[in-house]
Amino acid sequence: MSVITASSTLTPPSARPLGRDFSRLWTAAAFSNLADGLGRTAVPLIATTLTRDPLLISLLGAAAFVPWLVFGVPAGMIVDRFDRRRVMALANTVRGLAAVGLAVLTVAGGLDVTWLLVGTLVFGFGETLFDNATNAVIPSVVARDQLDRANGRIQAAQITIDSFLAQPVAGVLFAVSLGLPLWLGAAGYIVPIALALLLPVAAARSRSSSVVGGDRGEVVAGAVPEPLPAAPAAPVPARDALRYLWRHRFLRALVVFTSVVGCAFAFAQAPTLLYFLDVHGLPEIAIGFVTAGVGVGALAGSLLAARLVSRFGRGNVMWGANLAAAVCMVGVGFAPNLVVAIVAYAGMAFAVSLWNVPWGALRQQIIPPDLFGRTLGIIRTLTWGLFPVATVLGGLVASLDLRLPFITAGIVCLVATTICTRLIRSASAQVSPAVSE
Repeated sequence: MSVITASSTLTPPSARPLGRDFSRLWTAAAFSNLADGLGRTAVPLIATTLTRDPLLISLLGAAAFVPWLVFGVPAGMIVDRFDRRRVMALANTVRGLAAVGLAVLTVAGGLDVTWLLVGTLVFGFGETLFDNATNAVIPSVVARDQLDRANGRIQAAQITIDSFLAQPVAGVLFAVSLGLPLWLGAAGYIVPIALALLLPVAAARSRSSSVVGGDRGEVVAGAVPEPLPAAPAAPVPARDALRYLWRHRFLRALVVFTSVVGCAFAFAQAPTLLYFLDVHGLPEIAIGFVTAGVGVGALAGSLLAARLVSRFGRGNVMWGANLAAAVCMVGVGFAPNLVVAIVAYAGMAFAVSLWNVPWGALRQQIIPPDLFGRTLGIIRTLTWGLFPVATVLGGLVASLDLRLPFITAGIVCLVATTICTRLIRSASAQVSPAVSE
């Protein structure tokens, strides 16, 4: 079986439509991002009405990543074993119920920081399932050479809805009523439930064709998703994915690098809300519009990533993105006024998006489809699972100076990127040409 079909050899990937099934997946992800964005903005804003302690605020940020530490691998096993469409639907059902619960507590006057922490944890557990399943489904609904564009579209939708719609709307709704963003967020989780169940059988679960060097930790190319029954009879132990990740030297090293840099970002962003509110005197009602300005940079990075990868190579783009992010983080810390702070933060968001698109496509091309859910769960457990610690540390440092976490994290990111230059730039060579079987 050839990975490259006759049509794909004649038509460039940028000219071929991504298809109806991808449109359904994209729409499901878009509505989930709308609900996520409303909650992500509303929860810390509500928290600021209960406390102005940077450490307590940072605990809310840390709580969002705790589920990846304790549930990332089990979530990957669930995604690989069960119907991914039903996993997505179940995850959004749970998150919707959590949003309704917080909204009811807000209306009843019984909401406190503890309940916000509990709600954030529930949202996070749902996210581990929904996001893992979404990433696993993408290679089943688009061609291999369309992965960069598909990932860019998914991330662009996330940023556009989160930054330009959800966060500004949440800020305005928050000014009207504390619980209003939560009610609307709960409604936003409903549509993806139906759309996920309408995805084709091929999205339920995938198995790989024969792969290149899969047992030796070499680059896997030419994995072809094929439809399987919704639930396999055999168990799917995580040790297979862990063994694969450990033997894949490049992927293992890049996960370590991503963990370090990701922790730096979590450390820096712990005091973000208080940084804009207290350092630059931003009114609470305007926070959503500031994040919309920041979203301009993130959206641009998502939309340009595939073109830049095509022109300069995946490794060069990923390396440049990390350097730019480091410089911009330091710029946020030293920003003399609100405008400069927003521009620097937008630059950082641009660089992060520029990294995320090729990094996501690279994982989807390297990791065999039947191991993808578990391997991604392990990767995010090792990376995002460390974020709670970094976020709390960032909150502690922010108690001394709200600017200091950005400066410190920028320096760490710059040093790590410089040391790992050769590793990152070699990403362009990690995916060999498609093979035939």
